[in-house]
Amino acid sequence: MKTNRTFTMIKPDAVAAGNIGGILDMITKGGFKIVALKYTALSAEKAGLFYEVHKERPFYQGLVDFMSSGPIVAAILEKDNAIADFRALIGATNPADAAEGTIRKKYAKSIGENAVHGSDSDENADIEGNFFFSAFERF
Repeated sequence: MKTNRTFTMIKPDAVAAGNIGGILDMITKGGFKIVALKYTALSAEKAGLFYEVHKERPFYQGLVDFMSSGPIVAAILEKDNAIADFRALIGATNPADAAEGTIRKKYAKSIGENAVHGSDSDENADIEGNFFFSAFERF
């Protein structure tokens, strides 16, 4: 089932660097409507649950530690072709490989500290959005 919504998180590195406003500006200028927004922090337990799909991978613990290291901004975004368009807007995971004008090219420090998360499928966007937001928090 194709939807027009995706999920994103502004990660602790970008929050700590003061880039929330700049990233949200790029998102809205990219044509996305913010339908849910939350400034919060993940405990190690919550970060572990969110990234449970990667539990057997060698980078899992480092990812959990990083994502629970400071506040994040979670958001559900809406736009036609939301998943693909947002993945294009954020750019490659490695900012060195990201295209000019993408969020990661502008704000990411490294593969590990890559500023933002973006859902990779409609199914994951739904799962990830439901992890952070109730129906009453969506507009």
